[in-house]
Amino acid sequence: MRFDPNTSLGFLVSDISRLMRERFNAAAQSIGLTLAQARVLVQLARNEGINQTALAAILEVQPITLLRQIDKLEEAGVVQRRPDPDDRRAQQLFLTDAAEPHLERIFAVGESLSESALAGMDEPSRGLVVDLLQQVRQNLSPPGADAEPARTATHTPTHTVEGQ
Repeated sequence: MRFDPNTSLGFLVSDISRLMRERFNAAAQSIGLTLAQARVLVQLARNEGINQTALAAILEVQPITLLRQIDKLEEAGVVQRRPDPDDRRAQQLFLTDAAEPHLERIFAVGESLSESALAGMDEPSRGLVVDLLQQVRQNLSPPGADAEPARTATHTPTHTVEGQ
């Protein structure tokens, strides 16, 4: 049997991921964000209180690259750095209340993109696609690792900014 990248799981997932990033990036620009900024905000929504090094690992970027993104988001008033109580050299990252409208727009773009990606599929098929992809993620996650995100995509604000 000859290898066919058109039916290879790895190639399909990679192609789908690239296409979704391209579409999301175009839509994110229309809401005033870059894809990188949107990724940071969503991952912070899932992992508030995380430090920069751990967040960089999740985002698969160098910490210095993330530092520039965090600086811009802090200037925009949507991210706040706080001292890490367990490590005086580190800072934890939190969203401010001002991040909520950005997250709502990001999630709306994501929902629209998902709708486009799953067009032509009935609800049971859509659910099956998600279930199967979650199983693939679980299968590839390290043993004992929680493959589920810390928070769901339907972000509920749990953050406050002192003094506001």
